[in-house]
Amino acid sequence: MIEIRNLHKSFGEQEVLRGIDLRINDGDTVAIIGQSGCGKSVLLKHIIGLMQPDSGEVIVDGVNMSTAKPRVIEKIRQELGFLFQGSALFDSMTVLENVTLGLREHGLRDEKELARITKEKLALVGLHGIEERMPSNLSGGMKKRVALARALATNPKYMFYDEPTTGLDPITSDQIDGLIEGLTAKLRATSVIVTHDMFTVERIAKRMVFLHEGKVHFDGPPAELNASRNPIISLFLERYRSPLTLAR
Repeated sequence: MIEIRNLHKSFGEQEVLRGIDLRINDGDTVAIIGQSGCGKSVLLKHIIGLMQPDSGEVIVDGVNMSTAKPRVIEKIRQELGFLFQGSALFDSMTVLENVTLGLREHGLRDEKELARITKEKLALVGLHGIEERMPSNLSGGMKKRVALARALATNPKYMFYDEPTTGLDPITSDQIDGLIEGLTAKLRATSVIVTHDMFTVERIAKRMVFLHEGKVHFDGPPAELNASRNPIISLFLERYRSPLTLAR
């Protein structure tokens, strides 16, 4: 379980998180939505320990990510898979080297086992025979799939997706959405998706958390969000459901 208690974070005079309280239970598929700048990605980075709060706590499986010793945090991070917004592949590394980077950092050196894991995870995301390719020879959708394979390499308990379809065309976005949906059902990992793509979250998420001005403004199932008469929520839904999105 992930529990966030009264989380505050500021950058200079800009207060981004203003007392976030949130619990994510094992097996949840949660979408964190909200306008740009509302604190979605900042919240995500606190959960995985990349940022430290000004005050409040982030508890992952009973471990306080703010106060735990580095070796304890590293052990927790082995249970976390993270798909970065821009894929974040290393241009100087092959696909195989990118997928197995985390495994090597954690001490796995058996080249046959690394190759086996790479082939297995690439197959999960619908890619075959590209282990020796360089990122520069991949399309945007393929890069996203390789990044997802890397996130899955350690068989994580928790999967985090930061704007998984940003920068992709509608057809490729649909493919990534379908892939995430299928993996969520197959792997049964707890999934947290940060995005403003309403098509993505309505297809995948079972629970919606809407952030507004650094606070949780709504927490519940998609049907309740859609039925809400709160003007802030209505404006957000109207703004982010463009005709192109609705047509997908």
